[in-house]
Amino acid sequence: MQKMYSKTSRLGPVHENLVPKEETIKFLLDYSKALSVIDYHKMKFEALLN
Repeated sequence: MQKMYSKTSRLGPVHENLVPKEETIKFLLDYSKALSVIDYHKMKFEALLN
């Protein structure tokens, strides 16, 4: 999954400032794995499971 986010979806050249660093991608993927959203009676609770 990390490789998928590292690649660009554009066919043309990409400005170097728009390409995320590997550590940014790793941080976002780790955060999304740890995040749990619980729906309870039309309310949403977010829990970070570390």
